Amino acid sequence: MRYSLRQLEVFVAVAQHESVSHAARSLALSQSAASTALAELERQFDCQLLDRIGKRLKLNALGFQILPKAVALLDRAEEIEELLRGQRGIGSLDVGATLTIGNYLATLLISDFMQRHPDSRVRLQVRNTSAIIERIVQHELDLGLIEGDCQHEDVVMQPWVEDELVVFCSPHHPLANAGELDMDRLLRADWIMREPGSGTRLTLEHATRHRRARFNTLLELEHTEGIKRAVESGLGIGCVSRLALRDAFRRGSLVPIPTPELDLRRQFTFIWHRHKYLTTGIREFLRLCRKMTEGITRSDEIDLPYIP
Repeated sequence: MRYSLRQLEVFVAVAQHESVSHAARSLALSQSAASTALAELERQFDCQLLDRIGKRLKLNALGFQILPKAVALLDRAEEIEELLRGQRGIGSLDVGATLTIGNYLATLLISDFMQRHPDSRVRLQVRNTSAIIERIVQHELDLGLIEGDCQHEDVVMQPWVEDELVVFCSPHHPLANAGELDMDRLLRADWIMREPGSGTRLTLEHATRHRRARFNTLLELEHTEGIKRAVESGLGIGCVSRLALRDAFRRGSLVPIPTPELDLRRQFTFIWHRHKYLTTGIREFLRLCRKMTEGITRSDEIDLPYIP
C-alpha cells in the first residue's frame, strides 16, 4: 500500500478546514508535517487533490471522489484500533443536533451513551437544520439529528419520531383568550421568529404557504429559550416545538393559541452521509435514540426530567 493512514488523515482534515495550518492544529501536528504528508500523498500518485483559491484549499473533482472513501477508511481504522486495545470499538462520535433536539434530548442521550461506554468520546454541535446538513455533507459530523426535511443527494434520512409545533403567547397577551383566530389576524400579530435556515421556521412557513399575508416579524432569535422568554415578557407570539413548551404550559407561564387550520406536524430525523461507514458507536447511539422513543407517537410524550 503506497499511502498511509496519516496521509489520509491530513488530507481529510485539510479538506474540512480548507487550510493546512488549521488542519495541522486540529491533528496536533506542525504545519510543516501536515504539508509534507499532503504533498507526499499527491506526489506518490502524481495527482492533485485540492486547488488553491485565494487563501483557501478547495477539493477538486478527484478530491471529491476520494474524500468520502478516505473518511470511511479512517472510521474503520479507528474501530479496529479500539478493538485491538480491548475495547468494544465505540471510539469517538461527532453528533450534530438542531436546537430543540440538542437542548431537550441530545444531552440526555449522550449522558446515557457515555455511562454505558465510559471510554468513548462524544462531541455535540448544536446548530440549525441547514448548518447540521452542511456539516454532514462536509464529513465534519458522523450523525445528525434534525427537525424536518433534507433534500441533499448525499444525505441519507431515517425517520425517528413525530414532533409538533405550537403557536403560543403569554397568558396576558390579547390573543390568549381569543379562541380560534382568523389566519390573517394571526399573521398580523407581532411574531418572535426563529432565524432563516431553522427547521422550525421552515415548517411554519410551509404551513402558511398558501396565505397571501406574510408574518409580521418583530424579532428573530436563534434560540428556543430566548423566544420563550421574549414571548413570556409580552413582546409577541411565537411558534416552537410542543416538547420545548411542555413545562411552561404546565406552569401556566405560556399558553397555546389554537391553530386548527395549520398543519404544524414534522418529523425528527436521523441523517448521515450516504458514504458514511456506520461504526459500532454510531449504531449504538442510534439504538439508544430509538429506545428513548420506544412506544410513543410524539416527542412531547418522551419521559424527561421535570423542570419546576
